[in-house]
Amino acid sequence: MWSNNSINPNKIISANFFDSASIFVANNGDIYYDNGERNGRVDKRILNTNTFVNVMNIDSPCYGLFIDTNDTLYCSMFSQHQVIKRWLNDSEMISTTAAGTGTQGSAANELWSPLGIFVDTNFDLYVADCFNDRIQLFESGESNGTTIVGQGSSNSIISLLCPSGIVLDADKYLFIVDRNNHRIIRSRSNDIRCIIGCGREGSQSYQLSNPITLSFDSYGNIFITDALNNRIQKFDFVLNSCVENHDECVIGGSCNVQIKGIGITLDDILRYEIKRNMTLKNQPLLVKMSVVLTNVMFLMGLINGILSLLTFQNADLRKVGCGIYLLASSITSLLTIFMFTIKFWFVLLIQMNSSINLSVRRGGCISIEPLLKLFLYFDTWLNACVAIERAIHVYQGIHFNKEKSKRLARWIIFILPFCITATIIHEPLHRDIFEHQVKDDLDKTKIIERNSWCAIQYSRAVQDYNTAILFVHLIGPFIANLFSALFIIFGTARQRSLAQTSQNYIAHIREQLSEHKQLVISPAILLILSIPRLIISLLSGCVKVSDKPWLYLSAYFISFTPAILVFVVFVIPSKLYRKTLKQSLSTWQRRTRH
Repeated sequence: MWSNNSINPNKIISANFFDSASIFVANNGDIYYDNGERNGRVDKRILNTNTFVNVMNIDSPCYGLFIDTNDTLYCSMFSQHQVIKRWLNDSEMISTTAAGTGTQGSAANELWSPLGIFVDTNFDLYVADCFNDRIQLFESGESNGTTIVGQGSSNSIISLLCPSGIVLDADKYLFIVDRNNHRIIRSRSNDIRCIIGCGREGSQSYQLSNPITLSFDSYGNIFITDALNNRIQKFDFVLNSCVENHDECVIGGSCNVQIKGIGITLDDILRYEIKRNMTLKNQPLLVKMSVVLTNVMFLMGLINGILSLLTFQNADLRKVGCGIYLLASSITSLLTIFMFTIKFWFVLLIQMNSSINLSVRRGGCISIEPLLKLFLYFDTWLNACVAIERAIHVYQGIHFNKEKSKRLARWIIFILPFCITATIIHEPLHRDIFEHQVKDDLDKTKIIERNSWCAIQYSRAVQDYNTAILFVHLIGPFIANLFSALFIIFGTARQRSLAQTSQNYIAHIREQLSEHKQLVISPAILLILSIPRLIISLLSGCVKVSDKPWLYLSAYFISFTPAILVFVVFVIPSKLYRKTLKQSLSTWQRRTRH
């Protein structure tokens, strides 16, 4: 026995057993251990005594022991291909079958060399079915099990190779010792991922070699019996923190290339929802709805872009900077929605089809997200320029210089994309495809599983810079729209109230709202629609997206709606713009007839 944080045992207990395969410590401190190899029983050592009691008779060793909340002892019999149980408060030494038939097999009611077991508070039994490469769930009182992870399950995200240990935590996450893949898997619903030993077999502090069992302490730290490394590994649970806060990777050899900072991307939302190597028809409802929404947004964006271009290509509207900004915004909104659609289908297809060429994956990973950000940031800054110029126009009134406004707009439109590119040029340089391959233990040339995803690796300095740039591009246009709308109403009303004392300040505010409502509606709508993107972009990378995927996906889609609403936000509220559009449509109709 070891004390907390000690590497040397402080107590050694002698007992009459040989080659024990498992051990279980009850809540009261009693120790249950397998003694089946020679003596054919499970024994109990009573806490703080030297008393040993036989609690179960068995025909072969128990490779897994567990006691549920009803004081029922479970034993998984590797060579007998079944799990048996006995109520400890029963005076008679009678055991019954909990799972398996006693004959090896892969049917729903059969097991093949079971190892680790776990029983939850509903008395449902989880079994690590080693040679069937699966985790079986036997609901209380049922003889047929359901495969929840591994070979034969409905979710093929991760395959197992002789799972040997299993634990269910208080948050209903299932932790699986994937023995022959030398790693630990965490699973809940569609959120299945490797958390420890995710690179390859080894003896480094972040690696495992033939792990057998795992357990948690009261602090959430994980202890793993790392068999071929002849050690027990402890992996610390760090509350409200992420891997990138540590100098070395704590939870797996490959996770040091999965460092991400603040913000949630489409990759984060859909990565664990998309089922690999399955058709779109068999994907979850969330994925299907995403496809529908993407296509609808693409169609709306196309219509929006065409109508906006027809409106703002009019030379009269481009006699001031506002019209030039809106013409440019019509183009960037089209580019944004095109790139948004490409991004969605890229994420979907590379997750659905693992056979897509690695160079294609890498090219898309490096280029698509930065281009999407470039067009999106360009569009949001153009909208901010529109709001600022309108506020200046209202403030200056008849003294507003249209020629100066046009020159400034052209220079801004020319310089702005270069400025944005300069601020995000670091991103494609730090993007790459992370690929994790699981190889067969017997045939190292045979790859039994291949997972890849787009990952970003930033140093701490670059991460801090990236966060600052994110704030600039998100908060900047947000503040510009907010203060422009406030100034148009309250600033102008205050000026009028000082010049026209016959009306009070409140009356002037109402008058300004009525007179300039179309100038206020535009930035107000853009302000509201930018809030979801602002929130998800500033969320910590530690957020468990898989807990509420619908919420995050909705926020992500809403954040791109400004790119499809240029026509609705700017043209429809304005009589002048509506009139110009009608003239453009009439001109276009006359040209098509001739």
